[in-house]
Amino acid sequence: MIRTPLRPLAHIIKARADGENPDMIERENLRRRHDETRDRLRVRAEGRLIVMVMVFFCAFSLVGARMGLLAASDTLVPRGTGEAQRISATRADITDRHGRILATNMETYSLYAHPRDMIEPIRAAKALMGIFPDLDEASVIEKFTGRSPFVWVKRRISPEQKQAVHDIGEPGLVFGPREMRLYPNGPVAAHILGGTSYGREDVRAAEIVGVAGIERARNDVLRDPAMAGRSLALSLDLSVQAATERVLAGGMALMNAKGAAAIVMRCDTGEILSMASLPDFDPNKRPRISSDVAQEDSPLFNRAVQGVYELGSVFKTLTIAQALDMGIVSPQTTVDIRGPLRWGRHTINDFLYHGTDLSVEMILVESSNIGTARLAQRIGISDQQRFLRDLGLFEPLSIELAEANQGRPRLPKNWSELSTMTISYGHGLSVTPLHLATSYATVCNGGTKVAPTLIKRDIIETGPRLLSLPAAMQTTAMMRQVVVHEKGTASMANVGGYAVAGKTGSADKYDARNGGYHEDRVIATFASVFPADRPEYVLVVMLDEPAVHNGDEIKRTAGWTAVPVAAEIINRIAPMLVAPTPNGPRALARVSLTSR
Repeated sequence: MIRTPLRPLAHIIKARADGENPDMIERENLRRRHDETRDRLRVRAEGRLIVMVMVFFCAFSLVGARMGLLAASDTLVPRGTGEAQRISATRADITDRHGRILATNMETYSLYAHPRDMIEPIRAAKALMGIFPDLDEASVIEKFTGRSPFVWVKRRISPEQKQAVHDIGEPGLVFGPREMRLYPNGPVAAHILGGTSYGREDVRAAEIVGVAGIERARNDVLRDPAMAGRSLALSLDLSVQAATERVLAGGMALMNAKGAAAIVMRCDTGEILSMASLPDFDPNKRPRISSDVAQEDSPLFNRAVQGVYELGSVFKTLTIAQALDMGIVSPQTTVDIRGPLRWGRHTINDFLYHGTDLSVEMILVESSNIGTARLAQRIGISDQQRFLRDLGLFEPLSIELAEANQGRPRLPKNWSELSTMTISYGHGLSVTPLHLATSYATVCNGGTKVAPTLIKRDIIETGPRLLSLPAAMQTTAMMRQVVVHEKGTASMANVGGYAVAGKTGSADKYDARNGGYHEDRVIATFASVFPADRPEYVLVVMLDEPAVHNGDEIKRTAGWTAVPVAAEIINRIAPMLVAPTPNGPRALARVSLTSR
């Protein structure tokens, strides 16, 4: 750019010759320069303003045109394929450990209506009532005769319902393709699978999302496109699961129990072959529970994972195993069990009179509270806490279920020596049945810790050692005596052909509403392992508030309630899992039914 001088020499000479002031030339040139700059900037600003006006005009024109198209369309739901392509309905199958289908997808249809295309909307609404009785006739008629261009009728219908709707002959009733989650075994493994629902929806597609159980916990894995054509293999055995649930349901009814739970777990890997909780539900028709219903009364409540209970004398096995491991006692060490055992103003008594002295083995066999409490005193508070913490009894278990974090153990606020004594026989510390099954697997597999899982494992990972092998073997042998000894509390668990070892537990049920304990309600538990000579499987059976009539007497303890149920479960599932072995003479001996 060439700039004009403000004081041109020729103009200055001429001005001086004419007698004019040369400074006027500079002021005039400066004014002209300012005027030219102002005009140039004004032209530039006016050009930019015109461009912005054109841009806004085009943008608002496009928005207005789009709004006009949407207002004139037949439906408020996107009809094009673009949105449907963004909604992924793909979800991997779930199978048991042998590849049998537990959850899969099935092509189905949704039903919606275009009232503007309907010829006889009132007749169509009345006809739909015969196909879908749960619909509200007045509401459907109001929607069909209203101004809305689109109405959802049913988001999922069966092929039979689709044909019945088609036979109505109403052009305004339209079907949309979609997939639904199908559980072909109905309520079997319902609490494990959980269930699904629809997320984002379009008339041509719907997103399937997990709402509970493993469907929710592994939602991202099941929806991963990389899983296309593959399935998620669980550790469950469908045959074992079905048999466990069937026997447990019969036992729950026979024992008049409020609820029940059962777990079958491999001792070495922690794999869960069966986990049942009753009452249950059908995940194909997952119920909606009113907020007024207590959580533990809901069929959706998983007692095996969410239920936190004081489980009673089954904890004596853990106490004795620790005492053996620490070298405090041997199985034949005698302990003074004279009672009552006093601690301050509190007393500890035995359910039955056992004499003045018992060996450690007989303390477990006859289930002596006093004997176990004296062992706990020798163990001490800190060592007891350490062992129970190492077993995982202080925190929720990490398992592939969305509800697992709700099973948080309840610990005493002030862990005193009295707490140590009562916890030794299962009072004062509340855990889930799954916590108990995991602890027994650790004791009976030789003393190495296991982590429970619902996913099939091909490789066995050895956990840290919590008990010495001799202590673990001695504990398992004493558990066998609980079943076969004439004074044992689990004599009804002596299943022919399969050596069963275990321990009963009968704990007064905690009254969460009023505090304290119910006098006529118990949690009856039997924790067992089979075969006892080479432990492979742990079975825990828990009955909530059982009560069986024996003449004029009501029996509530585990020996009369949980043990027979567990024995029948083992009788059903053991042939599927292990080869039968002849029981020794002691195992076949007739024993009394004074079980507790």
